Amino acid sequence: MAFSGTAQKKNIHDETTEKQRAKKIPQNQTRAVPLTSDPMRNQIIMDYAPLIKYIAQKIAARLPSNIDLDDLFSAGVIGLMDAIDKYDPSRDNKFKTYAEFRVRGAMLDELRNQDWVPRSVRESNKKEDKAKLELEHKFGRPATEREVAEFLEVPLEEYQERMGRTRVSMMSLEELGGTSSSDKKSLLECLENPNSKNPFMQLKNKGVRDIIIKTVEELPEKQKLVLSLYYYEDLNLKEIGRILDVTESRVSQLHTQAVQKMKLKLRHLLQE
Repeated sequence: MAFSGTAQKKNIHDETTEKQRAKKIPQNQTRAVPLTSDPMRNQIIMDYAPLIKYIAQKIAARLPSNIDLDDLFSAGVIGLMDAIDKYDPSRDNKFKTYAEFRVRGAMLDELRNQDWVPRSVRESNKKEDKAKLELEHKFGRPATEREVAEFLEVPLEEYQERMGRTRVSMMSLEELGGTSSSDKKSLLECLENPNSKNPFMQLKNKGVRDIIIKTVEELPEKQKLVLSLYYYEDLNLKEIGRILDVTESRVSQLHTQAVQKMKLKLRHLLQE
């Protein structure tokens, strides 16, 4: 059963009080923390401000210097307030896990809304993605950097330099939710309170889900099976290797190929 209002915030406050590890963030280091008329909510925001700042700095460190840290911090606070409203303590996940997920998501949404990537970079990425898709279809496997460079008729060194300049922070599932099996499971279980209705998001999520299903269905059988066993059956790479009678490194390779292929196809489908 979902909790709401004062009881929900008290549940969150009790958890943060029990596990509080950091001091309040000095306001001269970031934009002032936006406070509300609710003292308990304000305390939760202040308790989590150091964590929000840490996440903002970690993301900003991998992006161009023109990215405003204060904007990321403010977006993170909004994500935290959203987490406070939508957290369901009856589910088997800690508020801290859910809050981190929402904070990171809000920051990434802010970066997308800023559209800070130059048009020339976007056009270059589209050409490279198209080249990779055509070569993969031709060879039946992911193309090498040299093959892509030859297809684009540019020297390999120039292509690699271009890739280095245009590569942005790729927030994978592992980076959002951690790398351990328990963290992976926590990410998949970071569900909102089902009583928080948002028809637009439900429609949007259904559209994205349909695209993901279509993309997975187009994967080779072994790659599809690896994803299913890893993400849905919660098996580790060694266990999957035993089932498929292959080495753990081969399973890792199949997983990497599947994820790369999905990223490429998803980006292509979403741009259509």
